[in-house]
Amino acid sequence: MDTSILLWSLLFGSIGFGYFLYGKKQRAIIPLICGIALMLFPYFVPTTLPLVACGVTLTAVPYFVRL
Repeated sequence: MDTSILLWSLLFGSIGFGYFLYGKKQRAIIPLICGIALMLFPYFVPTTLPLVACGVTLTAVPYFVRL
């Protein structure tokens, strides 16, 4: 494990937890799903660059996709 992977995982997990709470409270499905994905995907991505790319993409999805 590299330190950068741990810090990026912590950042995206925290953002995901915020999205999860927001989606649960507002009953909004997109932030809820993105929050769960942001909390879980760092366990499956082994390198830094794909971790950051996926994290930034999942963080931006609720802003651009509205249902």
